[in-house]
Amino acid sequence: MPEFLDRIVLDNPIAKYIWIAGIIAAMFLLKGFVSRIICRLLYGVFPGAKKYLGREQFISLVLAPMESLILAVVAILSLDKLKFPAVLDFELYKVSANEIADGAGKLILIVFFIRFLIRQIDFLAIIFETKASETPDHSDDQLVVFFKDFFKAILNIVGIMMIAKFVFHFNISNLITGLSIVTAAIALATKESLENLIASFIIFFDKPYTIGDFVKVESVSGTVERIGLRSTRIRTDQKTYVTVPNKKMVDSILDNITHRTQRKAEIKLELNVKTTPDQLQKLTQKAELLIQQHEAIQSGTAFVTELGLKSITVQVDYFTDVIDMNEFNQLKQTINIELLNILATLEIELAGVTA
Repeated sequence: MPEFLDRIVLDNPIAKYIWIAGIIAAMFLLKGFVSRIICRLLYGVFPGAKKYLGREQFISLVLAPMESLILAVVAILSLDKLKFPAVLDFELYKVSANEIADGAGKLILIVFFIRFLIRQIDFLAIIFETKASETPDHSDDQLVVFFKDFFKAILNIVGIMMIAKFVFHFNISNLITGLSIVTAAIALATKESLENLIASFIIFFDKPYTIGDFVKVESVSGTVERIGLRSTRIRTDQKTYVTVPNKKMVDSILDNITHRTQRKAEIKLELNVKTTPDQLQKLTQKAELLIQQHEAIQSGTAFVTELGLKSITVQVDYFTDVIDMNEFNQLKQTINIELLNILATLEIELAGVTA
């Protein structure tokens, strides 16, 4: 038996293969247990998190990337103890198979590590989102979403730089210098993306709107549900989900309907040209009295706006508080019906009506 274990296969004794296979298999079986212990320890680093996110919720969020990272670390460190077989050593574009295997291992570690850190950002974002939801101001909700995407983008860039450094052995300082030469070309190629990124900073600092606001930009109107680094997501009144580039949200005329102080109703009564001045006087007086009698209406006017060959126009305008839209529409219906009653009482005909 010892002779069998000492037998050399692919430049390594069989005993070493067995030990390494045993370590990897044991870690594969115990990865869940070990990961849970580490996750519990990490959760304890954030004592204030208990108020916003339970321990089991945290574990379910980061457990999968933690298991992958631990298994990858153990497997790669164990396989590193093996001598690379000379029979498998070859060169591909002047790169040896040993170097390719070493680079692949580092690539896997970097990818799993960055993935784990991104889950940590998600964890912190959940805490801050919950905290922000407790405040009446929606600007902090916008801040959390913005910086969550921002730090994820930074992490991905760091991951790419680490791969370039440790896998492909690029000189980072020379790489950065080289990138500065092509910065102009990249900026031109990604002009629209950069404009949207800059617009997202303008939205964050200038705050023309925040998450939850009902806005209208060009032909799109709806509730803002998400503000990202590149675009703003709007849930329209048709319940569709529209993505609008941030540049357009900044450059276009944007109407933030949520910030209105009053609702306005406009009614145009086009009357028969035979309507007498006395009838017009009484109509405007009764219309203004009608407006004053409704508690929901804060102010309003009624006046003759146009004298035409085919009609006389009387306009009735009134303002209400920022009430629910259904309540506002119900009020408009009530006013319209009562105005028709007034016209009937004064024996005033609408334009186009013939005896």
